[in-house]
Amino acid sequence: MKRFPCRRVLITGAGSGLGRALALEFARLGWRVAVAEIDAGRAKETARRVRAAGGEALEIPCDVCRPEDLAAAARAVGDAWGGLDILVNNVGSVAAGHFEQIPLAEWDRILAVNLRSVIHGCRTFIPVFKAQGGGHIVNVASAAGFATYPEMAGYNTSKAAVIALSETLRVELAHHRVGVTVVCPTYFRSNIMEGFTSTDARQRRMAEVLLRRSRTTADAIARRVVRAVGRGRFRVITPLGGRAIWLCQRLFPGLYLRGLTAVYRSGYLERTFRGRRRSP
Repeated sequence: MKRFPCRRVLITGAGSGLGRALALEFARLGWRVAVAEIDAGRAKETARRVRAAGGEALEIPCDVCRPEDLAAAARAVGDAWGGLDILVNNVGSVAAGHFEQIPLAEWDRILAVNLRSVIHGCRTFIPVFKAQGGGHIVNVASAAGFATYPEMAGYNTSKAAVIALSETLRVELAHHRVGVTVVCPTYFRSNIMEGFTSTDARQRRMAEVLLRRSRTTADAIARRVVRAVGRGRFRVITPLGGRAIWLCQRLFPGLYLRGLTAVYRSGYLERTFRGRRRSP
C-alpha cells in the first residue's frame, strides 16, 4: 500500500456485510475510511468500529442510485481529506427468477443497484483520480458474472456488465496511474438475503441453503481484496471453487455450458435443496 501514502478510502454500502468487513480491514491498517451508506444507523455502527480498530471514519449519507449523492460524497472527502486514494463500489442486491417471470420493474431495480451505481461511482471519482495523478477503483461483481447460473438472469447480467466495465477501465485508465480491481466471489456468509427477491419461494430456499453451507466469510474476502489492491492485481475470484468455475468457463466454454445444462435439466439442484431447513 506504499502507493497510497494518504490512506484514504471510500466504501459504498459500508454499513454491513462485505462493505463493513472492508472498512474494518482498512481501519486496522490505519486508513481513513469514508462510510458511504444509505442507512444512518448502520453507518454510525461501522464508523464506531472503524475508530475502535484504529482508523479514522467519515460518515456520508449516500444512495448510490442517485448520482448527486455520489457527487456530494466526492465533495465531502475532498473537503475533509483533500482527495481520495481508493473507491470501492460495493453496493449490490440479489434477484432470482425464471427470465420471462421477472417483472420489468425488477430488471430496472437490479440494474440500477448493481450496475448503474458502479457507473455513477466511477464517473464521479475518475476525474478526481486523474486530477491528483492516481488512485484505485474496486468494483464488487460476482462469480455469477461469468458462471451464468440458471434462474438468475437479472443478477448475472448486471454482474457480467460490471466485469466488462472493470476490464475496460483497467486498460483505459492505466496511463493515468489509476488501477482497477474487480471482485468476483461466490456465495459467502453475509446479510445479502435482506435484499433478495425471487419469483417463487423455492429460489429463496436454495439461496439460503447455499449461504448456510458456505465456509467463506466477508472478513476473509476483505483480506484478499486489500492484498490484491496492494499488489495491483485486477481480478479477485474466491474461494477456490469460484476460481475452478472461472478457469473451466474460460478454457472450455462449450463444455461448461453443456455440463451446466445437464445438471440443471437433471433436477439435481432441486433434489439437493428440497426440504432443507436450518438446524435447530
